[in-house]
Amino acid sequence: MISIIDYGLGNVKAFSNIYRSLQIEHKITSNIKDLHKSSKIILPGVGSFDWAMQKLKNLGLKEELDILVLKKKIPILGICIGMQLMANESEEGLSRGFGWIKGKVKKFSSNTKNLILPHMGWNNVELQKNILIKGILNPSFYFLHSYYYDPENQDYVLGKTLYEVKFASIINKENIYGIQFHPEKSHDNGLNILRNFANL
Repeated sequence: MISIIDYGLGNVKAFSNIYRSLQIEHKITSNIKDLHKSSKIILPGVGSFDWAMQKLKNLGLKEELDILVLKKKIPILGICIGMQLMANESEEGLSRGFGWIKGKVKKFSSNTKNLILPHMGWNNVELQKNILIKGILNPSFYFLHSYYYDPENQDYVLGKTLYEVKFASIINKENIYGIQFHPEKSHDNGLNILRNFANL
């Protein structure tokens, strides 16, 4: 069963609707026992880095996710802020991230003339071969963010997107996956991403 973590941030019902349409077993939950029974976990999120991490801590999920991801090796997909929380730290706040894939979350600079923040709307992703992106021929996805993940080891980057800089929009290290864009707003391509994750 896929567990979609509900910690008050992110449109969890949109993910549930997609998996329901695909007839894939899933559950919206913040219950620790449910998470330990999961075959896969989705960590969505919108908002600020510190606020998201504090919400997880308040629910007792910070330490539990470390166990589930690092020790039990349950596949996890972080989406938007959910991906950024996998870094060590963020320029957006003071909290420490999970540090599962070493790196820092950085803000797009305002040095570029006419750069609009947040980065919002459709943009292309340069893809590397991976089962997560299987069947995607026209890799355009919907983004909404002002910060981006900069991993220390670029070998963990599966996809890059150009917006002022080429930033990591898909990352993967072993059982840990992250995407910066919103699959629930990316029509067929987003549906394929969520289906591929379910089929890992």
